[in-house]
Amino acid sequence: MKQTQSYQSIKLSTNSIEKFDDTLVIEAPLQININEEPYTVVMRTPGNDEELVRGLLYAEDIYKKQSEVKIEIIKNEKDFSTILNVEIPKEKLGKGYLNKRTLLSVSSCGICGKKELKDVRIEGNTLKNSTKTNIKELIEVTSRISLKMNCKQSLFKITGGSHACAVFNKKEELLTIKEDIGRHNAVDKCVGDLIIQNKLKEANYMLVSGRVSYEIVSKAFLAKIPIIIAVSACSSLAVDFAKEFGIFLIGFSRDHKMTIYS
Repeated sequence: MKQTQSYQSIKLSTNSIEKFDDTLVIEAPLQININEEPYTVVMRTPGNDEELVRGLLYAEDIYKKQSEVKIEIIKNEKDFSTILNVEIPKEKLGKGYLNKRTLLSVSSCGICGKKELKDVRIEGNTLKNSTKTNIKELIEVTSRISLKMNCKQSLFKITGGSHACAVFNKKEELLTIKEDIGRHNAVDKCVGDLIIQNKLKEANYMLVSGRVSYEIVSKAFLAKIPIIIAVSACSSLAVDFAKEFGIFLIGFSRDHKMTIYS
């Protein structure tokens, strides 16, 4: 099962620029049906889907027995999105399903509660990104605002266990910074703060302390924030969506180096 995909990108440093094919981990949705009824959608790297489903059903107290259940692939798309159906006799369904409890919302999940693949899609017009800059200026701007974010990460300094999101305007002025154990939560907190402040339209740069996945790109798009800068990697779906949405996506922004994906 293919788990990586190559994307053409541009690697920048203060003294060099290089076009190259970067290998990214694939992120794709898996829709889980139970007895032909949609249950939930999870983002995953393809491979070991049956094990993933069994582990999820166990954690959610839906089916904890060791005996096998029938798991069938209903649809398997070229973009690695997949629909699986799990057949479980009604009398063997656990309390987690019988109580119709929603899927546990964990800190790393930005799509919890969605039931079908079509719910993952985001509608809207491509952003008109008018950002113009040269390489040296881009690296300098990114370094400056990254330093500003790092200085404000008080929770991380104490615990070493939190993520941060910071949003700046075109003048590199910090509009908001929030921390949370979950990357997606930190982004939501920033967007919410800007809505309360009535400053969402001023947002131009979104910095995130970890990696960028589909959910973070979609949140930036819905908030009309045109530039995402990540300290860490980007997933395949994040790059796909950034290109589709017109978002300037930068990963591995560290030590006056970065990789441009979109």
